[in-house]
Amino acid sequence: MKSPKILYGIWRCNTVTRALTFIVTPLIVGQFLILPAKAQEPNPSRSEVPLDLSGDADNLSIGQKEYSPFLDQGYPDRPYWGDTHVHTSYSTDAGMFGNRLGPDQAYRFARGEEVVSSTGVRAKLVRPLDWLVVADHAENLGLAPMIAESNPDLLRNEWGKMVHDLTKGGKPDEAYAAWGEAMGANDNPLPGDELQRSMWERLTTFAEEYNDPGNFTALIGFEWTSSPGGSNLHRNLIFRDDKDRADQVIPLSNYDSNDPEDLWNWMAAYEEKTGGRVLALAHNGNLSNGLMFDEITLTTKKPLDRNYAERRARWEPMYEVTQMKGDGEAHPILSPDDEFADYGTWDKGSFGAAKEPDMIPREYAREALKRGLRYQQDIGANPFKFGMVGSTDSHTSLATAGEMNFFGKAAMGEPTAEPERLNEKITGYLPDPEGRDYTIRHFKALASGLAAVWATGNTRKELWDAMKRKEVYATTGPRITVRLFAGWDFSEADVHRNDFARHGYTVGVPMGGDLTNAPDDKAPSFVVRVLRDPDGANLDRVQIIKGWLDGEGETKERVFDIAVSGNRKIDENGRCKESVGSTVNVEEVSYTNTIGTPLVLAYWKDPDFDPEQHAFYYVRVLEIPTPTWVAKDVAFFGVDAPEGVELVHQERAYTSPVWYTP
Repeated sequence: MKSPKILYGIWRCNTVTRALTFIVTPLIVGQFLILPAKAQEPNPSRSEVPLDLSGDADNLSIGQKEYSPFLDQGYPDRPYWGDTHVHTSYSTDAGMFGNRLGPDQAYRFARGEEVVSSTGVRAKLVRPLDWLVVADHAENLGLAPMIAESNPDLLRNEWGKMVHDLTKGGKPDEAYAAWGEAMGANDNPLPGDELQRSMWERLTTFAEEYNDPGNFTALIGFEWTSSPGGSNLHRNLIFRDDKDRADQVIPLSNYDSNDPEDLWNWMAAYEEKTGGRVLALAHNGNLSNGLMFDEITLTTKKPLDRNYAERRARWEPMYEVTQMKGDGEAHPILSPDDEFADYGTWDKGSFGAAKEPDMIPREYAREALKRGLRYQQDIGANPFKFGMVGSTDSHTSLATAGEMNFFGKAAMGEPTAEPERLNEKITGYLPDPEGRDYTIRHFKALASGLAAVWATGNTRKELWDAMKRKEVYATTGPRITVRLFAGWDFSEADVHRNDFARHGYTVGVPMGGDLTNAPDDKAPSFVVRVLRDPDGANLDRVQIIKGWLDGEGETKERVFDIAVSGNRKIDENGRCKESVGSTVNVEEVSYTNTIGTPLVLAYWKDPDFDPEQHAFYYVRVLEIPTPTWVAKDVAFFGVDAPEGVELVHQERAYTSPVWYTP
């Protein structure tokens, strides 16, 4: 299907049941296998994992001797896979660009059903997701469906009738341009609450219909699309609550405010009014032109203070580190010693202007985590203390994060041999003030990502609680299982325990947790288990990324390989510079799992720990090389690969950090 010519452009948001036989190749587990003298009692400074016990409270017998070892288990025993960021036809920049699928099709697709895309292509996931957030844009929510149904309330508004008549008259480009002008001027063309409320209540009704606790969770949410000067400061709001509470408000929009501090005020007012709970998830900052992790507040231009830091950390416990619009973990300029930092890099500009070099340090997760340590030391609070997840930001209603099943950013990017599939602009429509080209085209889109949540069950409350405590991690699409615990008394033998999780929660903290006040002569130790996606690629290596604040107040970082596949060696600096190799056949869009390993059990202890220095640690997992979605398109449709496009890459996972505070 040919895409419409865009006259005014801002792309605004712009378990496993099969049996597996694992042949584990040798692992090098690092040079730092320092065994502790004795096991530690439960760590009093660890993050508390709340018990979520089911059944009759009068019949609970915690602490009594019981035959079944799984009674009253209050810790997560599996990750639940989902997407926090799917847009349907109810988002104007999706519905007005040809997306004909509503929230019902989005939920059905996520549950594993076959769906026909807006361009008529059949689509299905390899395995269902466990949960989904339909996060449609708050700004003129449901405009495209209202036009399609000739909604009488819309037609009573002069502007609404105008865009309706343009669209029905075969001029959707002009209708979208009119909406773009209103958005650019931050002037709501449909004032009042009634249209917004009616569309919001439709969305929450769909969520209630498809929410099936224990089997599939439909979390209620929306996207607040802050775009000052075209810079992306978007946040997704995710509710712990059901429809009865969510319907007591209407979503805050960019028309109301583009300042995150006003969003936090709105969230606080929601909780006070309803007794409910809500959190915000900031998008990856690579299209924010330095605003996502700025050193000053957006409106008042004041340096960040403790109040700001505490509020941001409270309301935004998670960060979207990877999605279709590039990867936001690290940048090669900021991490020159990290050969894996340049992955899915989008560093040309925002939606409104090209990027200046000094903006880059204020856009990437690792650098923000490092700067957060300095804030913690200087003002007593860390504004950038977030867990990390991935999600798609799909505008097709289809949560497709797999390279071989990628349905694109929006309807015009769905699978086709037509040139817009690869060459449609995502940024670069609006003129840069200095005339620079900051165009990023669709072939640079990542088939990314997914969010994994270590929750006690598949319900709204359990998933939300795990998100709040940051026991979450990101992948670029594969369903790699990653489990991390940190503490003072783990040993190498602990990675082999049959009660790995129970021991981990007892002795240490999981991803997203905190360690404080190191015992004398002890350094933090880490136990990590990683299992490949059963439908995916073997693992190349597992790494720990450490960031710290040195004695001079300067932030530092270091990458440690803690396990590598095959017979490769980890050197005295904690690195393996030897490549895992590649089995990719680009022409056939194939690879084999004859290299790498399907399973990693790793132990590592920080060899350079200073108990007086603030620090964080997170795990990064790398798969062996595999073909990209562009490689598949080139072979499947017989089209030419765009110049400079990558046809082979290494997909990955990022855990939420563990923080150490003196």
